[in-house]
Amino acid sequence: MPSPAAISYFRAKILSWFKKNKRSYPWREAEDPFRVLIAEMMLRRTKADQVKPVYDSLFKEYPDVEKLAGAENEKIEKIVYSLGLRWRTPSFGLVARELRERYHCRVPDNREELKKLTGVGDYVAGAVLSFGYGKREWIVDNNIVRLFQRYFGIKTSREGRRDKHVIEMAKRYVLCRNPKKANYAILDFTALVCKPRNPECEKCPLKKDCIHVTSKVSFIKNF
Repeated sequence: MPSPAAISYFRAKILSWFKKNKRSYPWREAEDPFRVLIAEMMLRRTKADQVKPVYDSLFKEYPDVEKLAGAENEKIEKIVYSLGLRWRTPSFGLVARELRERYHCRVPDNREELKKLTGVGDYVAGAVLSFGYGKREWIVDNNIVRLFQRYFGIKTSREGRRDKHVIEMAKRYVLCRNPKKANYAILDFTALVCKPRNPECEKCPLKKDCIHVTSKVSFIKNF
């Protein structure tokens, strides 16, 4: 497990990079946790640029929980069709109806209650708490696992996002004054710099201390 100082340094570098390189999306400006929830459900296995027009269209037609809860599935499907993954389409209406019936149209503000909702797992729950409520809550997706593996040189299982030591690292990462900003920063960094293929190592502000980069350089020198 990296030391608190190492994680603090790691976070500071990513936040510094984020100041100049952050991406802009409508759900990042939303103060309504419900809009954050729906956005995060849309973003599962889908690129943010693909989600943006669909997000805008859905909330133009159904601006709140009550309106979306009363929408016909066929009409929702027409709006979200371009996202693909048709299996998740019914979950948008379902989650709105669950919020109306169980929570009086309010999105829960704790992880366990959120995970009881249709289509909500640990990642979406953490994202809603962080981005919708500004709480010091962790998020872990495959991109974050990859960054931890590369930079810190940690070992993970095939389901790395469920590993206890990975989750603990994510919890330590958000121990800062602005956890919402820190989480957005690491998402943008893994999307734009530490990519799955062809990572931008030469442009990376972490390259000096990155295990992946230093081991690669060492291999080339010894070849």
